[in-house]
Amino acid sequence: MIDRQKIVVIDDELQMRRFLKACFDPAEVELLEAETASEGMRLVAKENPDVVLLDLGLPDVDGIDVTKQLREWTRVPIIVLSARGREKDKIEALDAGADDYLTKPFGVGELQARIRVTLRHMNQTKGPNADPTFESGGLKVDLSMRRVAVDGKEVHLTPIEFKLLTMLVRHSGMVLTHKQLLSEVWGPAYADETHYLRVYMGQLRHKLEADPARPRHITTEPGVGYRLLAD
Repeated sequence: MIDRQKIVVIDDELQMRRFLKACFDPAEVELLEAETASEGMRLVAKENPDVVLLDLGLPDVDGIDVTKQLREWTRVPIIVLSARGREKDKIEALDAGADDYLTKPFGVGELQARIRVTLRHMNQTKGPNADPTFESGGLKVDLSMRRVAVDGKEVHLTPIEFKLLTMLVRHSGMVLTHKQLLSEVWGPAYADETHYLRVYMGQLRHKLEADPARPRHITTEPGVGYRLLAD
């Protein structure tokens, strides 16, 4: 018998909690509900869930602060579900430690896909293979051998291009903010130098994409960052 996934929902809207409950088969997912940040954090500590679905507009503590507090002691995947659709809010949540961000309203299929990607990423980071081989849509990246191929043909990348691609591969399917990419590849002092990122991401796309103007591997999250799509 397969263990049920355990998901903690922290959202003060009853209607949204009912919608989320209807998204999952109760035989496969145990959904635990909290209306406030304090109640939700206690539930996460007690139940050790597989995923946390977090609203930002909570009555007692803002969801950004909840994310920061959870990240002080747990790596549980956090997917923000919020009516706040501004780039600033998305960036703030992701930089605070959220794994993904969905703007309300959203579809059941998209939510389920984001959860699958987040759990897959979590399992990869827990696994013994720290340098996996990534394959998706004709793109193959062997991080241990530092080799990249598109449709079987080897592609030569500069050290910075490879470092960027490595970051995207290690978080495949998830959005990485400009700040996260810049800080990791160039260093914290370059966290605001978004033009560096634009130039190198353009070069990377020209080498990896059949049509750089219509990328199928590296997609842009407007104003927020980039995402490497995974099959």
